[in-house]
Amino acid sequence: MKTIVISGTSKGIGKELALYYIANNYQVVGLARSKASIEHSNYFHLVCDIAIESEIVSAIKQIKKIYKTIDVLINNAALANMNHMLTTPYDSLKKVTEVNFFGTYILSREVAKQMIKQKRGRIINFTSISAALHLETQSVYAATKAAIESLTKTSAKELGPFNITVNAIGPTPMDMGLIKGIPDQWLENVVNMQTIKRHGKLKDITHTLDFLISDDADFITGQVIYLGGIS
Repeated sequence: MKTIVISGTSKGIGKELALYYIANNYQVVGLARSKASIEHSNYFHLVCDIAIESEIVSAIKQIKKIYKTIDVLINNAALANMNHMLTTPYDSLKKVTEVNFFGTYILSREVAKQMIKQKRGRIINFTSISAALHLETQSVYAATKAAIESLTKTSAKELGPFNITVNAIGPTPMDMGLIKGIPDQWLENVVNMQTIKRHGKLKDITHTLDFLISDDADFITGQVIYLGGIS
């Protein structure tokens, strides 16, 4: 049974991905700031704030001790921020950057150390179409996702010699997770910028993840896939 680590599994897309991979016979390790919201023999939960380096390092040590290998890492956890750059306080800038970028970076770094020992692994980061579309009121969020895209491409080169692939997917708006509370008209404007003009579905993400995780994708790395297309 392969071990997959997913950040942000307390709710939204992260929780749905955890349930999906449990059903597909993976040992799922979920990381979140809150307690477990899933009970299953193939699910192990660690309370971990990915904005705090020491908590990530401790969590990965526990995972390695229990499961020995980490086959897949999905960096899903993120904070949204919808605000004009002129009215974004420093605390918001710092918090969103710490979770979205620093968390992804440090978690990838610690997991990669284990994957290098294994000489294999898959890392998949979550970006957003906000980064590609340069959406207004998304300056902080989009900037952190752009940083993740750069990290994806650079770390793919650094980790490629160890048979580790690193890719990123950028979902379109979905009716769960971060977009709750965002005005409908704003969301529709975003959907209309896509090549395929509809909201995303969980299967759009899982189909893409399944391919990138598979053995057949061992020649694909450093790529950013925007679901729905960017027109």
